[in-house]
Amino acid sequence: MGALTGIRVVELAGIGPGPFVGMMLADAGAEIIRVDRPGGAAMPSMAVGRGRLGTLEADLKDPAARKTVLRLIDAADVLIEGFRPGVAERLGLGPQTCLERNAKLVYARMTGWGQHGPLAPRAGHDINYISISGVLHAFTRAGERPVPPLNLVGDYGGGAMFCAFGILAALLEARTSGQGQVVDAAMTDGSATLSAFIHGMRGIGGWAGEPGHNLLDTGAPFYDVYVTADDRHIAVGALEPQFYALLLAGLGLADEDLPAQTDTAGWPVLRERFTAVIRTRTRDEWAAVFEPTDACVTPVLTWEEAAAHPHNRARETFVHPDGTLQPAPAPRLSRTPSTARDASSRITRNLLESWGLTTEEAQKATQTP
Repeated sequence: MGALTGIRVVELAGIGPGPFVGMMLADAGAEIIRVDRPGGAAMPSMAVGRGRLGTLEADLKDPAARKTVLRLIDAADVLIEGFRPGVAERLGLGPQTCLERNAKLVYARMTGWGQHGPLAPRAGHDINYISISGVLHAFTRAGERPVPPLNLVGDYGGGAMFCAFGILAALLEARTSGQGQVVDAAMTDGSATLSAFIHGMRGIGGWAGEPGHNLLDTGAPFYDVYVTADDRHIAVGALEPQFYALLLAGLGLADEDLPAQTDTAGWPVLRERFTAVIRTRTRDEWAAVFEPTDACVTPVLTWEEAAAHPHNRARETFVHPDGTLQPAPAPRLSRTPSTARDASSRITRNLLESWGLTTEEAQKATQTP
């Protein structure tokens, strides 16, 4: 039994962070019915679609289908939608309508730009949202162009994770007030919040204006990725002096006359030396040297290698709930652990009836077109 067992969620199908929010809640035990357009129920075949009780195909422009969805919302604790601002209202599924019917509902709106602001009605993707929050600018080596960090910072870190946090905060508050509320989760906001530490460093003069010259953005030679003899890579994160000393020892440089770790003017010399030495051995040879130490040096693994790594295997970091490799739920709860469950692809009449629909309503909703 997960921590969210008994929490009912209606998820209006979307892409990007919305399904990830549903995955997180489903892993934690929430009962989720996914509503998708006719013929659009493909997400359950993907990892982020796992754990749903089933998918109801419904044309939300059709009054009868919309009525069925509203009946489900009546029984739900949470609604997740990821439309552009105003779309849900035009469909007759906006917050005012839903909260009038179900006062305790947590209405979660997951978008890139948020519900208001000049860009709110515009299209965009992860790369656009993190570009205006200032975050993309930071993923830059000195003298090079920014590199998008996949869609992990906008869609998932700044989007889905903050949306899920907002949902849980609103659910807790509703326990005492009896009232639901709207969660306005925007990837621009969330990705900006993720950069709070960097803003704090900038505020005290500890972060340069130009990227690629700082402690954590590849400016420091002891916090970077290096190429090995077999054209693979190792990650070096020896920030603290005691760890840096172990790095030098492992590289065989402990007795060399090198610039001090904190001497930024000497960083180019250190980088050149580290680059040359690390090129003399393979990735796995360096991994064997540093694994028994606290030098904070690790191999850069592929997806497949990560799943096979002894540490990840010991913690069961990756699972196969439907026969495909997927990351396991996180974080770990001791008494009510989360579980990666396969998704049911089609909704059942009995399930709809358990959510309060009449037998006739459930039968109509599950009829094959």
